[in-house]
Amino acid sequence: MIRPDDMEHCREAIRHGSLSFHAASKLLPANVRDPALALYAFCRLADDEVDLKQDKVTSVLRLRDRLDQVYAGRPKDAPTDRAFAAIVEDFEMPRALPDALLEGLAWDADERRYETLSGVKAYSARVASAVGAMMCVLMRVRDADALARACDLGVAMQLTNIARDVGEDAAERRIYLPLEWLEDAGLEPEAFFADPKPTKAVRTMVRRLVMEANRLYIRSEAGIGALPAACRPGIFGARFIYAGIGSQLRSMDYDSLSARARTSKVQKIGWLGQSMLRAAGSMVMPRNPVIYAQPLDEVAFLVEATAQGAPQRSRSDALISVLSTLEAQARAQRAELTGHRTSVT
Repeated sequence: MIRPDDMEHCREAIRHGSLSFHAASKLLPANVRDPALALYAFCRLADDEVDLKQDKVTSVLRLRDRLDQVYAGRPKDAPTDRAFAAIVEDFEMPRALPDALLEGLAWDADERRYETLSGVKAYSARVASAVGAMMCVLMRVRDADALARACDLGVAMQLTNIARDVGEDAAERRIYLPLEWLEDAGLEPEAFFADPKPTKAVRTMVRRLVMEANRLYIRSEAGIGALPAACRPGIFGARFIYAGIGSQLRSMDYDSLSARARTSKVQKIGWLGQSMLRAAGSMVMPRNPVIYAQPLDEVAFLVEATAQGAPQRSRSDALISVLSTLEAQARAQRAELTGHRTSVT
């Protein structure tokens, strides 16, 4: 069980750090809401450790060590780590899921860019769908079809985030738009960073991301009916609130460089009301056959690792490889710093 003081820390972290999920979580039953808030607090901490820190490589390697401690039953003496360790034990959380999140953050530290939309989806699978699969575990859902639709929702949410943050990312010299889209528009990333403008070409790319996200939001709904009845309003809530960001972008003519798309408290309340109505309707509607659609290629590994009866797996070769690359970078940085100090002395 999560310690009460650790749980309160996690609630506060999400109350201030993830407004959209905090709003949607109010519709979850308490036995899912509390571990979900603790899960999101750990994921939020992990994301901030890499996104907000100057030395991203070291941050990822520290997160790896913290995950190792959690799964060894000796978490770091910090509220989020202790709470996540309790979740791992209580729900038998597959190691492959937080490892997937770690891999996505490692890709960020490695400053990866993605040639195609499939590459962007592969990144989204790690930093968002892995969290969706972990949410299913908290709801005691291990059905492969329901997991596939939860992963659709995760990719949709991340594509929405990417569409919303194009301007902010450009200011940090980051780009998640598919590079082939930029090439087709005659744009070079460096030129875009030097003078990021909401041109028609850039707004078209944002629109394409929003449209793909919307397709996946619709597809994800088929899986919500497979969740426990008490959990459906909260997941519908997350679906509508995040899709609402895309709607806001549409009203801004897909210009996510001049201003940030924001949704109001009143809008969130409206979407939560809509979520309760949709959840009630799901009680009497027949199962949507879309639930049986094959998972996206980019998320199939998450479904396979989480589905009922899946064996526990050690770290993937791909994750070990990227972590080894980051370790080599860290050693080189330390050696360069030591050499600089020696020469100065």
